[in-house]
Amino acid sequence: MNKISQKQADFIVAMISIGWGSSYLFMKMGLESLGIFNLIFLRMGIAFLITAPFFYRKLLNVDKKTLLSGALLGFILFLVLLFLMLGVKHTSASSAGFLGGTTVVFVPLLQTILHRKLPMFTTLAGVILAMIGIGMLTLHSDISLNTMSLCCVVGALIYAGQIIITSHLSKQSDPLILGILQLGFASLFALILLFFIQPIQLPGSGMEWLAVLALSLICSAFGFLMQPIALKYTTAERMGVLFALEPVFGAIFGFIFLNEILDFQGYIGALLVFAGVFVSGFQSLRMKKQLANNT
Repeated sequence: MNKISQKQADFIVAMISIGWGSSYLFMKMGLESLGIFNLIFLRMGIAFLITAPFFYRKLLNVDKKTLLSGALLGFILFLVLLFLMLGVKHTSASSAGFLGGTTVVFVPLLQTILHRKLPMFTTLAGVILAMIGIGMLTLHSDISLNTMSLCCVVGALIYAGQIIITSHLSKQSDPLILGILQLGFASLFALILLFFIQPIQLPGSGMEWLAVLALSLICSAFGFLMQPIALKYTTAERMGVLFALEPVFGAIFGFIFLNEILDFQGYIGALLVFAGVFVSGFQSLRMKKQLANNT
């Protein structure tokens, strides 16, 4: 695959956030009749079957290291979806959106622990602005938290780790193949548990099929395929902040499909998220300009 710039990689991440902004809506729809393992199996399995044929030659010749890396990422992705869906099923969409958005905080926190080095000031400022914005966008006086809703926090923490690990592995192996393999392995792990917990079930209505196919094509085939590619050319911290756009787009989808109107607090929150994304990328843009002037 041809090399892309960090600006293009950030744009890809923003597009992924648009897709994932719809995921809470479609997961709620799918979980009304399908079990969690069943939905993960169908979602990841269909995404794998759609993407794999286009790159079957590379997949047939994949080396052991890439295969093991794909299996690791697939297992972590399975855990992310498991905890996220547990939270979505047992809490409100606004609570799940906010708690899932804590990935914004966990990515730089984990990076600081791993590298024993504080993030840049602009990254910290962007994270703070984004989290305040997500809170204003999703938290209201009627919000309710329960023990199961904390599964969203666990999912966000695991996903932060997945972003960092993917960032590392995508620089050692073909990121496109890694993206496809993780889809297949995530589906496989869900299928294994299905045999012990519940029978395989197909969607029973057109709306359920719409939810499963949207999760498969938009949120998985596109999102998880492009994530390793983007991470090869941008930083994990930058991706973490860009994913703060997810609840913003979630609110937009809610407005379009559910006629949910944002209040003044919500609009301010959305603006703060966009401000956080802009601030977090300001330092890297300034450094690039300085390097360009010195050459």
